[in-house]
Amino acid sequence: LARRRRLRGAPGARWFSFCLLSKQKINIMPESDVDKFDGMLLALAQQHEGGVQQLLDTFFSFLARKTDFYTGGGPGSAKKLILEKFSKHEGLALSEKAAKEQKSKEAEERRKAKKAESKEKEECTVQELTEEEAAALQRELDKEKEKANKSTSQEKEESSEKSKEDSDDEDEKNKGKLKPNAGNGCDLENYRWTQTLSEIELRVPIPRNLKIKARDVVIDFEKKHLKLGLKGFPLIIDGELYNNIKVEESCWILEDTKTILATMEKVNKMEWWNRLVMTDPRAEHPRK
Repeated sequence: LARRRRLRGAPGARWFSFCLLSKQKINIMPESDVDKFDGMLLALAQQHEGGVQQLLDTFFSFLARKTDFYTGGGPGSAKKLILEKFSKHEGLALSEKAAKEQKSKEAEERRKAKKAESKEKEECTVQELTEEEAAALQRELDKEKEKANKSTSQEKEESSEKSKEDSDDEDEKNKGKLKPNAGNGCDLENYRWTQTLSEIELRVPIPRNLKIKARDVVIDFEKKHLKLGLKGFPLIIDGELYNNIKVEESCWILEDTKTILATMEKVNKMEWWNRLVMTDPRAEHPRK
C-alpha cells in the first residue's frame, strides 16, 4: 500500500499500480460486462494504421510507462499472467470457430438430406392408363386449372387495390419529408447521418482548404444535446437530439484529417429517428 501511494503521489510518477500481480484477492469483472468497452477500444484500434501489431505495442508500452505491471510482482509474474489470459481467450476463440464450423456442417448435411428426400418423393411409379381413364383425368385437371386461375386472378386484383391504397396513404403521410439515405438516416448540407435501431453514426466532412488535427475539434455529448464544430469557427451542430443517448458509450475519431466520425448509442433501441437534431428537416421513417 505504501509503494502504491508513493507511485501515485510522486510528480511525474506512474499513476496506476497493478495489485493483480500479487496474491491479494481482487474482484473479477463478470464475462457479461467485458463488451461494454468495445466502443472505446474500437475507436482506439481505428487510430492505429499499423493494425494489431501497433495496437499491442501501444498497450504494452503504456503498461511499462504508466504502471508497475512488469515490476510489481515476482519474477515472471507479468509474463505468466499474459500467457494465462492469451490461452483463455485463444481457447474461447477456437471453441467458437469449431462450433460455427460444426453448425455449418450440420446445416449442409440437413440440406443434402432434404434434397435427397425431395428427389425420392418425385420419383413416382409410372402407371399406364386406358384412353378413357386418360381423357377423364385430363378433364379433371383442366377443371382444377381453370378454377385455380380464376382464384389467382381475383386475389391479384384485391392485392393490387390494397397496395394502391396503402401506397397512397404512405405518400400522403410522408408528403414534404426528406427521403432517407441508404443507411436509414439523412444527407444534409453540412453532414450526413445513418442509423440502426441501436445506434447513430454521424459523419461531418472537413472543408478541403482546412488541415486540422484532433485537438482542433470541438465536440460535446450530452444526454439529449450535441455540440460539434471546429475551434475558431461557428458550431456546425448545436441542438437538441431527437431522443436520449448513452453519453458514456458515445465516441468520435478524426478520419484522415478529412472527416469527423461520431458514434452515439441510443437509449431506446426499438425506435427509428426521423431527424438527428430537432432543428433538422424531418425525414421519412424507414419502411420495414
